[in-house]
Amino acid sequence: MAQPVVNDTGIQSVNTSKQLKLKEKIAYGLGDVGNNFLFDLGQIYLLKFYTDSLGLSSATAGLVFLITKIWDAFADITVGTWIDNRKNIGPKGKFRPFILYAAIPLALITIVSFTNPDFSLTGKTVWAFVTYMAFGTIYSISNIPYGSMVPAMTKDPVERAELASFRQAGSNLGLLITTVGFMPIVFMFNSESTGYVVAVSVFAFLGVLLQIYGYANVKERYVHEKPKETKVKLMDSYKGLLKNTPLLVLCLVNLFTFSAFNVKLAVQVYFCQYVLKNVSIVPYMGFFSIGCVFFGVALVPFMVKKVGKKFTYIVGCAIWAVGDISAYIFADNALIFIILACFAFFGSSFVNSLNWALVSDAVEYGEWKTGNRSEGVVYSFFTFCRKLSQAIAGFVPGLVLGLVGYVPNAVQSADVQQSIRGLMFIYPSTLAMATIAVVAIFYKLSDEKYNRIIKDLSERKDNVSM
Repeated sequence: MAQPVVNDTGIQSVNTSKQLKLKEKIAYGLGDVGNNFLFDLGQIYLLKFYTDSLGLSSATAGLVFLITKIWDAFADITVGTWIDNRKNIGPKGKFRPFILYAAIPLALITIVSFTNPDFSLTGKTVWAFVTYMAFGTIYSISNIPYGSMVPAMTKDPVERAELASFRQAGSNLGLLITTVGFMPIVFMFNSESTGYVVAVSVFAFLGVLLQIYGYANVKERYVHEKPKETKVKLMDSYKGLLKNTPLLVLCLVNLFTFSAFNVKLAVQVYFCQYVLKNVSIVPYMGFFSIGCVFFGVALVPFMVKKVGKKFTYIVGCAIWAVGDISAYIFADNALIFIILACFAFFGSSFVNSLNWALVSDAVEYGEWKTGNRSEGVVYSFFTFCRKLSQAIAGFVPGLVLGLVGYVPNAVQSADVQQSIRGLMFIYPSTLAMATIAVVAIFYKLSDEKYNRIIKDLSERKDNVSM
């Protein structure tokens, strides 16, 4: 990796004349495959592990998600602040070392989160809280730098959209493989608890390898280090967030879309097992529906070039909403469910891909608006809102299932089945439509305005260095 050079403004730079190579884009995407091997296990299977193996009530399990994700949200802000105030940045870069050093601890705590200790019910409840809070904290240390790194890799908006697409492809490949491969490993063992530990261990090991590969093959080209004599007050950074309108809009719609997406992930196992009465279709559903995401991810850069990020985002939400509304009405068997799930996941891929490009744009907007560049704080505030949506996504299904009388591993009543169907389809489609309205009305950072901002920032820095 090229050594960074510090100029009089406290901004590090390296040779930026070369564009991102395909290998680097692939490595960035594969890093998120590894990351999602660990993250998706909690999003998809942990709620069911808590209720059906650990023995927690659905309401208690939902409360674990609610409280731990709120904890995670504040951990994100803390880590983002830590990153932005780093001094003496070495050749490894500003963000990459976090990815390297957190990989193994993250894998270990993921495995621990899926163990079933011989405790009382109260002890198991405490165990669930402590282990998942620890997971969330370590995940923040790994994931906040990973996401914050995009502005340090490239300033070109098309390359950022491409990186976002590769990241989303990696995210969905991780989701696809965990959806298809996890439960078959669990079912290989007579004891479900043993099966969970073995399956998690396999994915954790692979996750570490992929994260280290991603770390080794990406570069930071635009490393902004604050001068040693300068320290931006934390309160000033937070006040600057309130002036960053694109970021605030993006955070709001992510409360909608990420909550919707994660509720679908958490409920899909229940839907297949208790409504369609065929839990064995989960891997097939994952293979086809999440596989369709790759078509959407590949299409995003082309769409962005033709119609811009904003319109592409809206189109994705519309496809998603139509798919889920149709599934609510028609998905009474496995084939129809899988076909409509493919359609909905295809639409969601537009949204999830562009989130990472849009938050990178918000970094420059914030610097242009306030004069203070804070990649870590901006990205961590964005993930703070996403963690709040995860808290909602974990709490709502558990709460609803508890209220309607869900009984683990039993035939469910008509009310329970209808509630599962509503959580699976009505909840996400409603939030997708709300997202369309908010983005259409309130998101004003067009691609043309972004290019003007980049030009203005470049001129400011040239004037300072003269």
